[in-house]
Amino acid sequence: MRQIDIFDTTLRDGEQSAGINLNTAEKLEIARQLEKFGATIIEAGFPASSPGDFEAVQRIAGIVKNSTVTGLARAMKSDIETSWEALRGAEQPHLHVFLATSPIHMQYKLKKTPDQVIDIAVEAVKHARKFFPLVQWSAEDASRSNPEFLVRIINRVIAVGATTINIPDTVGYATPAEYGALFKYLKENVTGIDNVKLSAHCHDDLGMAVANTIAAIENGADQIEGTINGIGERAGNAALEEIAVALHIRKDFYGFNTGIHLPEIKRTSQLVSQLTGVMIQPNKAVVGKNAFAHESGIHQDGMLKNRETYEIITPELIGETTAPLALGKHSGRHAFKDRAISMGFELSDEKLNEAFEEFKKLADSKKEITKDDLFILFTDQQIHYEDTPIYELTNVQVQYGTANVPTATVSAVVPSGETVTTAATGAGSVEAIFNSLELLVKGKVHILDYRVTSIGKGRDALGEAVVNLSFNDEISTGRDVAQDVLEASAKAYLNAINRQLVKSKIPVKETVAY
Repeated sequence: MRQIDIFDTTLRDGEQSAGINLNTAEKLEIARQLEKFGATIIEAGFPASSPGDFEAVQRIAGIVKNSTVTGLARAMKSDIETSWEALRGAEQPHLHVFLATSPIHMQYKLKKTPDQVIDIAVEAVKHARKFFPLVQWSAEDASRSNPEFLVRIINRVIAVGATTINIPDTVGYATPAEYGALFKYLKENVTGIDNVKLSAHCHDDLGMAVANTIAAIENGADQIEGTINGIGERAGNAALEEIAVALHIRKDFYGFNTGIHLPEIKRTSQLVSQLTGVMIQPNKAVVGKNAFAHESGIHQDGMLKNRETYEIITPELIGETTAPLALGKHSGRHAFKDRAISMGFELSDEKLNEAFEEFKKLADSKKEITKDDLFILFTDQQIHYEDTPIYELTNVQVQYGTANVPTATVSAVVPSGETVTTAATGAGSVEAIFNSLELLVKGKVHILDYRVTSIGKGRDALGEAVVNLSFNDEISTGRDVAQDVLEASAKAYLNAINRQLVKSKIPVKETVAY
């Protein structure tokens, strides 16, 4: 079977999604999981965009050993040199440099002639090869570029040392037939194309990212790029878990192997969803909560007789187990530790003890501890947050009645170290809480998006709150979990404020779609 390399850009293109702002600790945790997932290459970020991205890429490059770590760079010497400083400690330093090649991008964005664009690309790759043994060059908006021009520029960058050529469908415009034909054309016309990897990077604006990616593989792509859960700019990227499972289930037809560790899919998807605050749609292929649900009576009857009547993918294939939980408030530390290990978590004794204490508190107030509850609990303990909360909620109290004006009183530890209490009213309980917190943080706050979802089932389920806001004209997203959704909402609000205050110490990063 032909081996297809998996290039994961969850931490770069995925993190550019509206409302996502991961900190370094969260990026490190996702990178560790992507390594377990089996990604060939992990694009850890855009080092030249900000000191924060630089630090994250540098630290990921230092801890990931079984996947190649790369960073994005514009076709500029300064970007390339900054990327080298961030990636020089990697096991196999790799750089991803890009430049637009479509007529509309060259004319209106770059304001360069085609010959000038070729010269810039060549100089960038030449400079990159002074540092990096592996250099991927991307033709931004390749699917809307002139094929003959692509051949010219790719010939030149291969001649000066590019080791991978990426052909992105940047705006999700191509159809599978068109995208596949472009790869076939390049395979037949580019000099030395068989000596480099040919890569596909697809966006999902027309809902064809996965289909386009598979069409590229069928026509010579050796590497595919995408994100976990398909997150990314606009409508997102190709969902890697969908491609990996599709190629596995239909290996009889495709004959391609990705090397992805399929049982890690569910955990990887769940981790990315939790840390980014981006919900997975219930009917999403492979990882949606309804992916293995059968409501129709005819389907249920068939499933009882033979699972294969309506189930082409088993939950076990992607690491979704249905084993009953035997943990409750009387469970001991040994059983608790075994469960953490069986779920793939690696916790120090100190972190395990902290998690156990939180578990005991939760078990006192919940009849049933679900696997989702434990995932949240273990994840929060495993991530090594290094930033002490600037604002820390100590109490929230709400007075509400259908005939009364909702009033909220909140108390929190503020940057000076003292505890401050504020109170305010609102049209509802949540607005009253947010108005009280705005008085506390003493800044201009606008709520851009807010949602609460349950973790697991039942009236005693944990509630996860996600708050997307602008604080002093800078956008930030916060999240938190509690049994009381009002408490979770208040904590998520302060989490967003804290993230923005930490982030404000460094320049706001640029976002780049290619």
